[in-house]
Amino acid sequence: MGESVTGGESVMTATSPDPPLRWRRIRTALQIVRANPTGRFTLRVMVALAGAVVVLLGLALIPLPGPGWLIVIGGLGIWAVEFHWAKRLLGFTRRHVQAWARWVRGQSLLVRMVIGSVGLVFVAVVVWFSLRVSLGIDVVARIMTYLATH
Repeated sequence: MGESVTGGESVMTATSPDPPLRWRRIRTALQIVRANPTGRFTLRVMVALAGAVVVLLGLALIPLPGPGWLIVIGGLGIWAVEFHWAKRLLGFTRRHVQAWARWVRGQSLLVRMVIGSVGLVFVAVVVWFSLRVSLGIDVVARIMTYLATH
């Protein structure tokens, strides 16, 4: 339960539960840093740089198999600590990902299997393309050669 202070007394309100202690400490530390103009500027610059590094890393990993988009969303979460536009964009992303997940869960098993298969084919094509372009290895040609000789 959340607390509000009225006339020196602590009154319990029917709001959401209090966040864990570590999050309250982080929030307090951020408020202290933001109270100082130099600290506020430094915090914004550090959050901007850290978020940019994470977003750029995620963007570089998108064409590769792995959590590229998840890393981009993590960088957006870092930016959301200090930038309102990033918080709105993160909320927009969260709503749409949750809507997509609800839609998929509501589909029949066949449709979910088709969606999963399309996802696996997409990942396989990305892996094949990545290997071919970056390392010069054509996995399909090697498999066909192997099958023809054995």
